[in-house]
Amino acid sequence: MKLSKEEIVKIIKDTAVIFGITLVAGLGLGFVYELTKEPIAAQEAQAQADACNEVFKELNKSGQLENVIELTFNSIDTDDSIAKTLIKEGYENAYIDSIYEAKTSDGTLYGYVIGVTSTAGYGGNISFYMGISTDNMLKGVSILSISETPGLGMNAENVLVPQFRNRKLEEYKVVKTGALSSDEIDAITSATITSNAVTSGVNTGVRYYQLLTEGGNE
Repeated sequence: MKLSKEEIVKIIKDTAVIFGITLVAGLGLGFVYELTKEPIAAQEAQAQADACNEVFKELNKSGQLENVIELTFNSIDTDDSIAKTLIKEGYENAYIDSIYEAKTSDGTLYGYVIGVTSTAGYGGNISFYMGISTDNMLKGVSILSISETPGLGMNAENVLVPQFRNRKLEEYKVVKTGALSSDEIDAITSATITSNAVTSGVNTGVRYYQLLTEGGNE
């Protein structure tokens, strides 16, 4: 079918209009991206620092968590050789996905924030940060994401997390009859799978820290 001159001109005009709209939209999106890139990056950095700070907070006299020491956090690479060692040693239900050095204002290493994902949850993966100080104390745990059963496993924040604050560093185990020793964690009622998933993840993080510092990186 042969197009008339008028039809050809119309197609060219329509194409030019569409191209112009696309060009303007693209330039606009690029401008907005450049305008918001730095504020978004700053917000993300602040959120990351807040999450890291959470695991080093201490209970005050009123029973509220507060920062007692000013820390800065520097991301470092996870160690593949340690990850392989963990698997060989049987730590197969969790993995380390991030590591941060925690340093005081004078640059002294205070400890590490270890990002852990447990794959053994009842409703899926459970991700959290845990803070370990260089004096071999588990300072705290902060859950980042969890999808357990409401009213049961979702109580991990209220039942499990407080039990991991200021604990001597060791291999922990879940018990159903009430924790009596330093290495015991009291299970969430009717949510043993979640309790074991979080605890095994913490144990993975503890072992990673031990291997990391034994390697002379402390």
